[in-house]
Amino acid sequence: MLAPVTMKLLLRAKCFQRLAIPGSVRALHKDHRTGTPQNFSSYESMKQAFKLEVPEYFNFAKDVLDEWTNMEKAGKRPSNPAFWWINGTGEEVRWSFEELGSLSRKLANVLTEACGLQRGDRVIVILPRVPEWWLANVACLRTGTVFIPGTTQLTQKDILYRLRSSQAKCVITDQSVAPGVDAVASQCENLHAKLLVSPHPREGWGDLKELMKHACDSHTCVKTKHNETMAIYFTSGTSGAPKMTGHTHSSFGLGLSINGRFWLDLTPSDVMWNTSDTGWAKSAWSSVFAPWTQGACVFAHYLPRFEPTTILQTLSKFPITVFCSAPTAYRMLVQNELLSYKFKCLKHCVSAGEPINPEVTEQWRKGTGLDIYEGYGQTETVLICGNFKGMKIKPGSMGKPSPAFDVKILDGSGNVLPPGQEGDIGLRVLPDRPLGLFTHYVDNPTKTASTLRGNFYLTGDRGYRDEDGYFWFVARSDDIILSSGYRIGPFEVESALIEHPAVAESAVVSSPDAIRGEVVKAFIVLNPDYKLHDQERLKNEIQEHVKKTTAPYKYPRKVGILIMMSICLVFWKISAVYFFHLNEQSPQTCYTKCSKWNMDDEIPDLICWAIWLTRLGVNPKCQEKISTVPLSFLVLTENLPQCVS
Repeated sequence: MLAPVTMKLLLRAKCFQRLAIPGSVRALHKDHRTGTPQNFSSYESMKQAFKLEVPEYFNFAKDVLDEWTNMEKAGKRPSNPAFWWINGTGEEVRWSFEELGSLSRKLANVLTEACGLQRGDRVIVILPRVPEWWLANVACLRTGTVFIPGTTQLTQKDILYRLRSSQAKCVITDQSVAPGVDAVASQCENLHAKLLVSPHPREGWGDLKELMKHACDSHTCVKTKHNETMAIYFTSGTSGAPKMTGHTHSSFGLGLSINGRFWLDLTPSDVMWNTSDTGWAKSAWSSVFAPWTQGACVFAHYLPRFEPTTILQTLSKFPITVFCSAPTAYRMLVQNELLSYKFKCLKHCVSAGEPINPEVTEQWRKGTGLDIYEGYGQTETVLICGNFKGMKIKPGSMGKPSPAFDVKILDGSGNVLPPGQEGDIGLRVLPDRPLGLFTHYVDNPTKTASTLRGNFYLTGDRGYRDEDGYFWFVARSDDIILSSGYRIGPFEVESALIEHPAVAESAVVSSPDAIRGEVVKAFIVLNPDYKLHDQERLKNEIQEHVKKTTAPYKYPRKVGILIMMSICLVFWKISAVYFFHLNEQSPQTCYTKCSKWNMDDEIPDLICWAIWLTRLGVNPKCQEKISTVPLSFLVLTENLPQCVS
């Protein structure tokens, strides 16, 4: 007998029982600013009581959204919109779950009839924060097509790579990205449907809004198995082009209920605002699945660029109760006079994407009276660790494991390390693979296999666990750069740099930044013909070149011109890898050791450590000292010039 898959399945679980009792839902937007959890009593009880059955068939649109429509009609949900969108210029959209269902069924019919898409076909959606992005999410769920988001910052080269590697049959975008799609469409043999969200028609494109006007709002949702691919997210790696991360209807559709229920602590009367870019998995986390699982309202602001004043004014003006943003955003927000704003409805603030500074959380607390609950996860997972309401917050810690995972700190052989020892952060996947973990990197079995060590999946991050069970992030175990919540692979930037005629060689690294956490720093070796050019002008030219060659958020905000031989740059990279694997320690840990050394001692091993630290941009003082150290003995080349300008 097939397992029944309806909202009732969620309601039967202990962690969802409160949703079945209308009387337990507090009044809409009541000012409730304490850290008291609404959906659980304590962290310990949450971990012990959590159990979520995975049915054979599951579809988030049918089994969750449509059930909320039924509860809405029956008067068992507060008069709170399901979706609330503004654009800052007076336009506003509010949908109930019933209206969301009707419109998404119209778009589902457009996909299957006008576009001829079938179950399993892939759809790339490159849209800013407009209502159609949310409709596309739900329409893909209803049709069983695979949703693939992309940021509007993608260049023609990025778009071509994504279209060809995903073999997408349909693309949905706006007038700003459409020319880039047209420029590469002839090279994408699988692409045969193009939908445009724009008031202006474009030759060769279907007008999405016009097609929806004439579409029927009756549609039968595809009966999807829980382990069918639901979405693919492109994510940067330390080397090579971005990988395709595959998620199923259960890994995100059910798995993200953990985020919504426990970390975000949402109820149907909450209004949730997440500022993430629509191109990233974080929007799936906090702008789609987590809030709608709980029946909460998803709030969205078009916000083409991040403006701290606009963010604060919006939090003051609208009844937003839960706010989620990247640490970079909070760093910018606390630079404003927070006490001049009144956040009457705001009661819960969370952050993820990169570590947040303790001093920023303290400034936010002083200005708003609210803590920031940091969470840790990645494109491949749902929430791994988090600070949950009711538990003590240790500033700088990512908190304790979520109910989804058994999290451990591992050594190089896959053995679990004791508290206080740094190692690789791993999730137990054997004997039972946990709900909320991606299935594989699409078309990349080698990369998928490389994430496993013994019985564990490796996150690619280094950290440690303290005696109280709190986890602490130390560093990436690879070269991934986390800047303003974006994952940036050095290879992608280096590939763009080398296309500039002035660049002979390049090395891209992370560099600390007070606002963005980290920024991209590029060290380049110039071709002979450019060595006499004005260097500042050349740096600006190279930066603009990278913005046009790849997504603008990847461009190097810092550029260093190196006057050195190629072998030095090669040695620079090799020494980093060699000493990392030899000692299994992170850049930050190494800096602690390096800072105790006398940098005037010409001891090869110590200098190698220092070069590596300089390469990662860990400490400017270290960089300054290294610039005076002769490196000839390291590369067996006499009279080698200094290699840091």
